[in-house]
Amino acid sequence: MLEVKNVAKSFNLKNLDRGKFSVIRDACFNVNSGECVALIGNSGCGKSTIMRMIYGNYVCAVGEIYIDKENILDLKAIEMSILRKQKMGYVSQFLRVLPRVSTIDLVMEPLLDQFESRARAKDIAETLLSRLNLSSKLWHLSPLTFSGGEQQRVNIAIGFSKDYKLLLLDEPTASLDRENKKIVMDMISEKKEKGSAILGIFHDKEVRDKVCDREIDVSNFSAS
Repeated sequence: MLEVKNVAKSFNLKNLDRGKFSVIRDACFNVNSGECVALIGNSGCGKSTIMRMIYGNYVCAVGEIYIDKENILDLKAIEMSILRKQKMGYVSQFLRVLPRVSTIDLVMEPLLDQFESRARAKDIAETLLSRLNLSSKLWHLSPLTFSGGEQQRVNIAIGFSKDYKLLLLDEPTASLDRENKKIVMDMISEKKEKGSAILGIFHDKEVRDKVCDREIDVSNFSAS
């Protein structure tokens, strides 16, 4: 489902008079449908950089990234946007949403984008938010006013609202208590059973041991 081939990434640091700073080189790995793979390695080795390249936030210096046999480096911006909506879910460490948009609308949005009926989208969103123990009193408020743990649960609900072919998880349980962490681990296992390919960063060893089929040490690709 996901194939990363000979990928490299560097950043331009001209303002610091250092030219280009290489972060990743010769990254090669794959993630199959129905498995969860963890990116591991010391802080700063490039785990989040790899995730952002796969999602298209960063452009690779060289290499190829195939999602469902399609090289995303060949896609125009609008084509990449369509691919994300149709095939990729992304749960990041930070909630980035527009002010004044309600929590329920944010969770419904990915479903409505793919022409799900509003009634069906609302039912799915409410089920997810309830499962993640987010009070219904908060559903019609902007999540920008929520605590860190509550915002993370909104992020998870958005990312898990559809059965994406590829799901990227960047520390999905970092701000969660034990009860909600277990719920998210169960949700990841369910997505695997449905055939999603899952790539994640999990610093919590308990979570890795529970949901991951194998690990990839990004230090092997680190150029720093």
